[in-house]
Amino acid sequence: MRCPFCHNTPLVTGTAEERYSEEEIFSFLKKRQGLLDGVAVTGGEPLLQKDIVEFLSKIKKMGYKVKLDTNGSYPERLQELVEKGLADYIAMDIKNCKEKYSLTSGTEIDISVIERSVDIIKESGIPHEFRTTVVRELHTKEDISSVARWLGEGENYFLQSFKDSGDILCPGLSAHDENELISMAVAAGKYVKHCETRGI
Repeated sequence: MRCPFCHNTPLVTGTAEERYSEEEIFSFLKKRQGLLDGVAVTGGEPLLQKDIVEFLSKIKKMGYKVKLDTNGSYPERLQELVEKGLADYIAMDIKNCKEKYSLTSGTEIDISVIERSVDIIKESGIPHEFRTTVVRELHTKEDISSVARWLGEGENYFLQSFKDSGDILCPGLSAHDENELISMAVAAGKYVKHCETRGI
């Protein structure tokens, strides 16, 4: 995806300079066994990596819990991770309501793929959350309520206020003010178990 509000532009464009080998990562984790409880695997999209199953298996064997951040674009790999017990918590980014998904993702999206990932997570029995980074130019209260209706009762839904890190993919975007975001959360909260704001 190429979400215009992405704050990890170097990962999207392939210009990231700081890289770590797998050996360096596991050396770091080995030194901190007993000190750290878990590892958050994020991105970009971590399920892009073809060896993600082996990578997470190694982390779990070291005794760490795993939090997986995903955009839901690889449901087959997500299903495999769930079946193998390789994630202790899953956070999925929901970019927007179904009708505006491709616009908000910056690329053509097969919404059925995203829907499948949502269903896998909801049915997994694994603690999880869904979240949307809310941008004034891309999201309305009606959009957010539509997402909440899609997710449905029993789900935790978080609205994250957009922050311009200075290195976003498409400069010039802005955040809703605090009252607007709270109003969105109240509206969305009618359709899910819990909805709250973050970052305001």
